[in-house]
Parts: sequence; C-alpha cells; structure tokens
Amino acid sequence: MPRAVYCEYEKRETEGLDFVPWPGPAGKRVYAHIGKGAWAAWLAHQTMLINENRLSPMNPEHRAFLEGEMLKFLFGGNAEKPAGYVPPAA
Repeated sequence: MPRAVYCEYEKRETEGLDFVPWPGPAGKRVYAHIGKGAWAAWLAHQTMLINENRLSPMNPEHRAFLEGEMLKFLFGGNAEKPAGYVPPAA
C-alpha cells in the first residue's frame, strides 16, 4: 500500500514519495509533506529553470538557488520564472 501524505502543494491527501528526494532538512520536509504529483510538477519547473538560466547542478551556488526555488514552489507558491517566460495558452 502506498504511503499517503497531506500534500501542502495540492492541499489534499495524496500518494507520498517513495524516497527522500533532496539531501538534508529540505528533502525531509518535502518527503513528509509533498505528494508524487506535486514533485513531478516541481521537476518540470526545475528543468525549465536549469535550461533557461543555464544552471549546473554541480555548482553549489546553483544548487542553493534551486533548493530555495524548490521550497518556494512547493510550499510558498512564489517560485521564480525565467526572464521572458510566457505561460502556455490554456
């Protein structure tokens, strides 16, 4: 039976992650309070940030930026968009 969590991003009970997805306290917080659907949404957003801003996950400054954006995206709703980003038409 999958692990259930109250997802703070989706504001509902949903299937939890199978593992801690990020090192340290931020990863433990995500594991405890974020569901699989919200994590998939973050991964898509993170990919956009990495590509548009030419970030390297090997660079400690870039990793710190991504961690901050991850926490804002999943828990605060104020994550940064790349310069010139235009959301897709619905």
